[in-house]
Amino acid sequence: MDLMLTALKDRELELSVARNAEPDGNWRMARDDENIVWLVLDKPGKSVNTIDRSVLEELDVHLAALEADRPRGLVLRSAKPAGFAAGADINGFVGASQADVRTMLEEGHRVLDRLAALPCVSVAVLHGHCLGGGLELALACRMRIAVPDTSLGFPEIMLGLHPGLGGTFRSIQLADPLAAMSLMLTGKSIPARKAKSIGLVDAVVEERHIANAAHAAIFGDLVRPDTRFRSKAFALKPARSFAARQMRAKAREKASPETYPAPFQLIDLWERHGGQPERMRDAELESFAALVESPTARSLVRVFFLREAMRVLRSGKSDIQRVHVIGAGAMGGDIAAWAAKEGFLVSLQDIALEPIGRAMKAASKMLEAVLKDPLKVRDALDRLMPDPDGAGLASADLVIEAAPEKLDLKRRILQDAENRMKPGAILASNTSALPLPDLASALVDSSRFVGIHFFNPVSRMQLVEIVRHDAASDETLRRAINFVVELSRLPAPVQPTAGFLVNRALTPYMAEALKLVDEGVPKERIDAAAEAFGMPMGPVELADQVGLDIAVEVAETLRERIAMPLPETPTWIKDMVQDGRLGRKSGRGLYEYDETGRPKKIALEALPDGSKTDADLTDRLILPMLNTLVACLREGVVDSEEIADGAMVFGTGFAPFRGGPLRYARQRGVNEIVARLRDLEARHGERFRPDIGWEDLR
Repeated sequence: MDLMLTALKDRELELSVARNAEPDGNWRMARDDENIVWLVLDKPGKSVNTIDRSVLEELDVHLAALEADRPRGLVLRSAKPAGFAAGADINGFVGASQADVRTMLEEGHRVLDRLAALPCVSVAVLHGHCLGGGLELALACRMRIAVPDTSLGFPEIMLGLHPGLGGTFRSIQLADPLAAMSLMLTGKSIPARKAKSIGLVDAVVEERHIANAAHAAIFGDLVRPDTRFRSKAFALKPARSFAARQMRAKAREKASPETYPAPFQLIDLWERHGGQPERMRDAELESFAALVESPTARSLVRVFFLREAMRVLRSGKSDIQRVHVIGAGAMGGDIAAWAAKEGFLVSLQDIALEPIGRAMKAASKMLEAVLKDPLKVRDALDRLMPDPDGAGLASADLVIEAAPEKLDLKRRILQDAENRMKPGAILASNTSALPLPDLASALVDSSRFVGIHFFNPVSRMQLVEIVRHDAASDETLRRAINFVVELSRLPAPVQPTAGFLVNRALTPYMAEALKLVDEGVPKERIDAAAEAFGMPMGPVELADQVGLDIAVEVAETLRERIAMPLPETPTWIKDMVQDGRLGRKSGRGLYEYDETGRPKKIALEALPDGSKTDADLTDRLILPMLNTLVACLREGVVDSEEIADGAMVFGTGFAPFRGGPLRYARQRGVNEIVARLRDLEARHGERFRPDIGWEDLR
């Protein structure tokens, strides 16, 4: 009997609710004419399934019933189009003590162990997202069948944790141990066929064949590939110890055990107990419960909720299908390519064919790197149309201007676009610095004009600033925010002050670094201090990455427009800009660059003896950034600490393990931060004067 997902949802007479379960519970049960029970996970009122205490408690009731009335087999699957399950509900861990977490995990382990011990064959049928706790639930079944669109992974490491419902020991027993460890250590997801090749799933079949495949698994016609030889090899501790050393070395390239303990604890677990599942099970419980209370996990969980808070700024759909981008430079081309990747029909305009050609070539390269599927790349490129004459402008729902940062040029482009746009379309500028009111004043109807400021590179930077101005309508802002979320990006609504939020906060960070270089502190030492704090890139290298010409121009703009107290730009920096030494884009800047575009840095231990340093180095870099964010909060540039922190984490990579710059300030202590700023002001000048907004944070 073909019990497909739609049949389970639509044919109510064939559904029976499990004994003792509430009618509005998380699981539905049906039994087919071959005595196979189908349990369908369908959390009410949710678009995706998550694994929480109620899901496991109800599953426990079903399992007790199945133990008493043995079916021929059991099939687990999901009723949600999005996938099997998106992982554990981390709300259950927020604020819980280590003892409470351990108790919850022990209960979860007991239920999944009961599932694994069923006397009948259990099969998990997977589609869409199968992540974290959802994957751990599937691993407790005897077999796993996935449809081709399934994505499997253990993202817990992104929250400063590792799998806690048996994933650490079940994955290495079922799959290639090294591949399983890599999944857990990186947090990356893999497609169904890759999961089959490493032994994580047993078969990959199209949806229309799922019922037959599940029956074949239960009746013994689908045989699990034997991958035990790899598990046996790493059952020996010397083999694990050798591999563990390599794993630790690789993990240290990206993080330290002091700031990101989870990967190192996971490696320790596997090295010590990888050959003894029961011991690893107990050690997993202890380790996970301890990690939940660690400062890193608490901060990373906060970052997770910051992301969700920015996503829920969306209210409905944007109703945008066609996007027209004017300007095929690096930013415009990337915006167009990313929109095409996300399913929008995109036309790309420029005054010359050459930049459009370069943009199309760059788009192809980016899409290949991101999508990793020739058919998906082809489809995305089919949605991206070169449009030198701007024919697509008239039918676009959204027009994005991405021309060079020149006020008169942008005003002319926006005026021309407004004259050719259809009624109801939105007009946007990607400007990173120019005043939105000055651009809006050139338009007849500025109510449908908004700033949509992307960050470079568009394919990697998740943040997009939505820049408001007084004349912009609420509907325009709403649709712009919805569009950004539909682009799989995170919107941060900001006011049209100079530099908006992120660039305004980053400028004193880079400016102080250039001042330190001017004082004789080696640039490598400056960058190393920032990276040790947790920044993804030091401020000197960042200035080179942005372009010294742009860094100088932004600093001067902020001084002029909002009287921002910044250190004077050294004359020799201006001379470098005049000579064309602009940074990475010219191959030479503060650093020299090799043929791969990497800066040539002197190792810290190779710096000359006695080279200058500064005891306040890290505070001189970081505290002006915090001070600027407090000023932005006070001025209403951004509405909340949460959006400010989210913008800096997702727009600059600000040390995620610190939970955001303002969270870091609160954890360190507002009084201490203010005292340090006053001390720095006394020795270095008014640029360190504490903003009066700190009083509101006490």
